[in-house]
Amino acid sequence: MDQKIIYALGFFDGVHLGHQALLRACRVLAEQHGCTAGAVTFTAHPDGLVSGQSPALINTARDRANLLCSFGAESVLELPFDRALMTTHWSVFLQQLVDADAAGFVCGDDFRFGAGGLGTAKKLAAFCEKRGLPYAVVPQQELEGIRISSTHIRALLEQGDVAQASRFLGHPHILAGTVQTGKQLGRTIGIPTANLAYPSELAELKRGVYACKAYADGNTYLAVTNIGTRPTVDGQDVNIEAHLLDFDGDLYGKPMILAFYAFLRPEQKFDSLAQLQTEVQKNARQTRKFFEKSE
Repeated sequence: MDQKIIYALGFFDGVHLGHQALLRACRVLAEQHGCTAGAVTFTAHPDGLVSGQSPALINTARDRANLLCSFGAESVLELPFDRALMTTHWSVFLQQLVDADAAGFVCGDDFRFGAGGLGTAKKLAAFCEKRGLPYAVVPQQELEGIRISSTHIRALLEQGDVAQASRFLGHPHILAGTVQTGKQLGRTIGIPTANLAYPSELAELKRGVYACKAYADGNTYLAVTNIGTRPTVDGQDVNIEAHLLDFDGDLYGKPMILAFYAFLRPEQKFDSLAQLQTEVQKNARQTRKFFEKSE
């Protein structure tokens, strides 16, 4: 017989410190009852159907699932948030999970779910108590008196304040994808870049240059990363260009994860590629110094 699962419930955008508190409570409950710890999330943000306006997200679905697992979820159940699920009564939703493999639940004290958002933490608790299922309701988490929320973190990222965002996230902000072939202009001035497409569903980081770590091909590199349209060469689309320090080779077609640590400067248009080269070399020195100080 398959092992039963205690599920943490939520959308988990960013997998921030508040979400991590849920995951910790879920692990504790699972260990107490001989279960595994899992997380239930959705393929799309519920607001997209409920209000017709989905917020720009912090993470892609894949990155969200990977973060959930790195912070304690042993499995992730990703449900399609469609009209059928949106109109499902909250108790039916919970019962469907129980009929599958759920042995208990964890949620935040402000969690709302089910048709019309009528499901609450109190109703979930009553549901579990009636059936003898373990549960936990986790209070709202704060940092320095500020409520930890995906909305607040999203605003910080849009302002380019990745350092402050990382404090509320409990980890660096990440962007991941498959390295694409670019115009290879960087190679002509000695600053080759590994390029990623910017996921359309994500909140856009403030355009500019960041000190990052890049994880690719089983290795970790320091990276100078530009988010923007490359105005010096009259670019149009927003791209992610990472210049990996002390790397020689190419990563085309390979996965890469970028972790953002510090904002270095806004994106700007230079009069020549030589000026751009000088500035990126300066940013490389700043990046090395940043990580020397922080490690």
